Amino acid sequence: MVGTRDRVVIGEITLPGVRRSVGGARGFVRSVAAGHPALDDMVLVVSETVANAIAHTASGREGGQVRVAVLAGDGGYRLEVADEGAAGGRPHVKGGQGDDEDAGDGAESGRGMRIVEALASRWGFHADGARTVVWADFPAPAAAVERGRGRGTPVSGPG
Repeated sequence: MVGTRDRVVIGEITLPGVRRSVGGARGFVRSVAAGHPALDDMVLVVSETVANAIAHTASGREGGQVRVAVLAGDGGYRLEVADEGAAGGRPHVKGGQGDDEDAGDGAESGRGMRIVEALASRWGFHADGARTVVWADFPAPAAAVERGRGRGTPVSGPG
């Protein structure tokens, strides 16, 4: 993952595509984005997007991986989660127009991207070859963004 024109990567980690990595992603975001006013929202969003990557893409197969990055700039932080591809499938909010899948209040699944949509100021995705990178933006006061940019060595994990 490469920072956009006005964003800098302040932390990046590659995790195995297994359920326990969801907790690792939460801990990583807590440490990298400490002090951000929307930290709790960011932690919940990374939990949902990493869980989706593991459940619905090749990242959840034997040897699969998920990459998580936190970027600072453009008035806030951006969270990015890259999976290993879903054979052309892309993330969407279930229960929307043209969606046959039930994501009502009683559904056992299908609320993840609704949560992302509700908590992030903006979200989306882009293809990176076969991979999909889901991103979510979280605005912050300028001081919090500058603290993120001013960190010494960017944090990175294995991989």
